[in-house]
Amino acid sequence: MKKFSSASTFKSNRQSVVTIGTFDGVHIGHRAILKRLVATAKSENLDATVLTFFPHPRMVLQQNVDIKLINTIDERTQLLEEAGLDNLIIHPFTQAFSRLTALEYVRDILVNSLNAKKIIIGYDHRFGRNRNANIEDLKEFGKTYNFEVIEISAKEIDDVAVSSTKIRNALNEGDVETANSYLQYNFSITGEIIKGKAIGRTINYPTANLSLDENYKLVPKNGVYVVESVIDGEKVFGITSIGTNPTVGGKEKTIETYFLNLDKNLYGKKITIAFLKYIRDEAIFNSIEGLKEAIKKDELFAKQFLTNRE
Repeated sequence: MKKFSSASTFKSNRQSVVTIGTFDGVHIGHRAILKRLVATAKSENLDATVLTFFPHPRMVLQQNVDIKLINTIDERTQLLEEAGLDNLIIHPFTQAFSRLTALEYVRDILVNSLNAKKIIIGYDHRFGRNRNANIEDLKEFGKTYNFEVIEISAKEIDDVAVSSTKIRNALNEGDVETANSYLQYNFSITGEIIKGKAIGRTINYPTANLSLDENYKLVPKNGVYVVESVIDGEKVFGITSIGTNPTVGGKEKTIETYFLNLDKNLYGKKITIAFLKYIRDEAIFNSIEGLKEAIKKDELFAKQFLTNRE
């Protein structure tokens, strides 16, 4: 797959079948559209091309809203590559770009830059300044600029919308298993292991404190989870606690993982933690002993879950 940082940097001698979207999550609904894109490209001898945007349009147009995304842009790129694309254009979404007229967008981006021969797009797609053009307008432009519009049905679009909503809702409720079923992969977060307060080490449960790579990444509900990771090429499992450590008077939100059967210095390492199962809510315990007892129960739960999963 070839990757381009904007539509203007895209270069190809071949014509494309193009689909357009933010593709946050690259989930089961998106995959149906991408599969159709790749199949059309092969049957028509065209390049399968995705035009996506970063930052997310709502980050630019609704700056007062704290938007959290299922994927970072690097995660989205990797997942789209796995879909079998020929080209991926990650176009910068700016205020200026949002003000392009429908004509400018179609002529300058889709036709002159991307060399689109076919465009696979949702029935409810809107584009151009103030999103004032729709799919019927796009079909009219197709007559002028000699491209075909392939309409994605209401059901397919609903599947995409429902999947995105359900994934975000599930993660916000701690239901990582539902989220994973819609994603068709395990939701994960990535970051660097940094020094924490080392409280876990004093109670024989040393934890790795994760600092996220991107602050726009969605983090699941506060609580305790069974997780997996790959460290130095080895798959390892653990228990991740998301929250403020209220038992020891914590104030700031942390993401801390106690890895089962792993004794390594992880400071400075970049690792990815994938969520497998929700264990319990964050809780305040009356004593450190109460906290230790709860972690011991979490460990037993995690080991039982992982045994049953084999």
